[in-house]
Amino acid sequence: MSEQACRFCLHNQLLSDAPIFETERFYVLRSNDPALPHSTMVIPRRHGTTPLEMDAAEWVELPMAIEGARQALGSWAPDGYTIGWNVGAVAGQTVDHTHLHVIARFKDEPMAGKGIRHPLKKALRQDHNA
Repeated sequence: MSEQACRFCLHNQLLSDAPIFETERFYVLRSNDPALPHSTMVIPRRHGTTPLEMDAAEWVELPMAIEGARQALGSWAPDGYTIGWNVGAVAGQTVDHTHLHVIARFKDEPMAGKGIRHPLKKALRQDHNA
């Protein structure tokens, strides 16, 4: 996807919602995925497709943006967080603009105690045993 068609590039005005937190180099959106209602995305303002393209100033400012995402989720009093990148289509990246998922986790949820690798490990075990 080109930068001109990217829905995460703010200048394209393709977002259906507004940032809930902003820094000079990042903004935070609530996820619009109904399966993850208590999650946010930290998105660099500068277009890039992977975090490996982020510059030094973005890496320095990233913790401030993550803290903004955490505070936005704080009203739900999560018991923990899952934080992660999907890099490339094979890894589940569906928008070709760098974005970091910050997902609130709760001790009474069905996946409590299961980390970011659990679904992948389960699927790989099933493939191996098939």
